[in-house]
Amino acid sequence: MTVSRPPPNQLLQLLDAADLDLLRPHLATFEMVSKSVVGEVGIAPRHVYFPHGGSVSIRVSLSEGQTIEIAMLGRDGVVGAGAALADGISPMDALVLFPGVASVLEIGVFRAVAAASARFRKLMVRHEQVMLAHAQQSLLCNTSHPVEARLARWLLRARDLSDSPILPLTQEALAQMIGVRRNAISLVAHALQRAGIIRYSRGHIEIVDVQALLTRSCGCYSAVKAHHLRLLGAVA
Repeated sequence: MTVSRPPPNQLLQLLDAADLDLLRPHLATFEMVSKSVVGEVGIAPRHVYFPHGGSVSIRVSLSEGQTIEIAMLGRDGVVGAGAALADGISPMDALVLFPGVASVLEIGVFRAVAAASARFRKLMVRHEQVMLAHAQQSLLCNTSHPVEARLARWLLRARDLSDSPILPLTQEALAQMIGVRRNAISLVAHALQRAGIIRYSRGHIEIVDVQALLTRSCGCYSAVKAHHLRLLGAVA
């Protein structure tokens, strides 16, 4: 099904009319189903995804067999652009965390447009620089900061990509996102709930007080957001 209007992905909205016209005939809608794989480490991608909503978890596997999230993408990003630009294979796994719709583009078309348009190519490169900043800051945060600060940072990012303050998340999923044990998430979540910052029920977290959550977060959230703003302007 061909997309007839400019899609709500914020990267695509930054394109000028000429570049969007190059893409428009080739964009199709794609339903992002929770837990579906849209990128797999070691596999050459066949498509690039521009989410309209929902979010995609970018993950790496550790030698112990554990997986940990290094970035989260949504309507302000694109999945698969790095591998497409490098004409290579995906270095990470990409798993749909929150369901939504995306515009999907075949990899060959993406590369052709990147070759034809310096502006489009520059925007995609800048996006990958932002992704690298997300990954570096996430890894630094997960090795240096207490669980409460890490959880607050993650929840703030998830809220940025969501149209609702209520996030469908289990404690087990949250623990995997930031690389801690489930009981550590349980203790911190209960403390935040007692403070009136979040409201937690089985499988759902509601962010009640964003400003208070910001005070519990480390500087990593603001640092990456500022870097995002410098490189991509309105996208942040």
